[in-house]
Formats: sequence, structure tokens, C-alpha cells
Amino acid sequence: MSDEQISFDLLKYHPLLIVLSGPSGVGKDATLKELKKRDLPLYYVITATTRKKRKGEIAGVDYSFYSKEEFERMIADGELLEHAIVYEDYKGIPKQQVIEAFASNKDVILRVDVQGARTLREMFPQAVLIFLLPTSVEEWHERLNRRKTETDQSLKVRMEKVKWELGFLDIFDYMVVNRHNCLEKTVDSIVEIIHAEHHRTQPRRVTL
Repeated sequence: MSDEQISFDLLKYHPLLIVLSGPSGVGKDATLKELKKRDLPLYYVITATTRKKRKGEIAGVDYSFYSKEEFERMIADGELLEHAIVYEDYKGIPKQQVIEAFASNKDVILRVDVQGARTLREMFPQAVLIFLLPTSVEEWHERLNRRKTETDQSLKVRMEKVKWELGFLDIFDYMVVNRHNCLEKTVDSIVEIIHAEHHRTQPRRVTL
């Protein structure tokens, strides 16, 4: 192989598949919204879900909302990269969005729960997995309470799930603490991770 060929291979851009995960209520959506303000060449996958739209959410921007029947049709037709039932509702990643983003040479970032991250790790070992953590259990509880969508029973269920989720921390490449009122620093850390990944001597190569 010539020196010119070696240089070309090293400098070739390889889009990243970036998976942002963590417990419900840790701030994944807020983190992505802040990240969008940085105007980076990223494609933000719009997650499909059957859960009801929350106050302030915009269909087709925050999530794509579907009926259970529509979602199950998408599963049957193979239109989802991965999907899972999360707190009795379906969530999934539309495959076509990722294919088109990779075709345009953009890094792809998507948010999933830990169950989805496990699936994506198995499917795409070269994906970049980032686990978002709260500073403490107390802070996490406060965030869930501010959403005003939780009952005492649902909080108990979520606490048990968090214990289970933390057991899979070792499948992730990075963990980032999302401290209260420090969202910009959280995003700074994620941007630094993306930049570092694009300077690897052995780039990650994800093929769909």
C-alpha cells in the first residue's frame, strides 16, 4: 500500500452512531435540545412512541407519536432499527432515518432507554454509547416530581428499574453526570467525546 493510500484511509470520515441513554427523568431530552443549539453536523433521530404527548412536546420534533396498531405494523414491516416496551408503551428507532443520515455523512445521535442501548450494542458493536447520570438519587427523584407525571407506585417501579439499569453500565463507553443547572457542562462533555472519537487512530465503522 502506498503512502498516499494510507493517508487517504486515515483521513476518511466515518459517521458515528451515538447512543444517549440513562434512567427516565435524567434529562436526555433536555440534553439533546441543548446540544442542538451548538449547530454541529449531527442528525437527531426522532424516536417513535405510543405514549401520550406531554405538555410542551411537539409531534415530529420531540417524538413521533403513533397508535399501538400503527407501531405494531411498523414492527411487522421491519421499519424499526430497534424497539422495546418501556413502562407499558412502545418506543423505537425508525431505520430509514439512520440510513439517510449515514448516506449524507452525518453523525447520528439517538436517545434510548438502557434496554434499547443493550440491543444496539449487540447489533452495532462500534456504536458510541453514553450513559447519562444524575448527581444523586434525591436529585433524580426531584426531576421526576417536577414532571408531575408520576404516582408513588410508578416512582417505586422506576427506582427498581434504575437498579437493574445500573447493572449494565459496563456496556457503555462513557458516562456523563448531568448535574442540576449545569446542562451546558453536560453538553460540553458530550461534544468533547464526539471530537475525541473522530481523532481515533482506529475509527469506529458502523454499517447498517
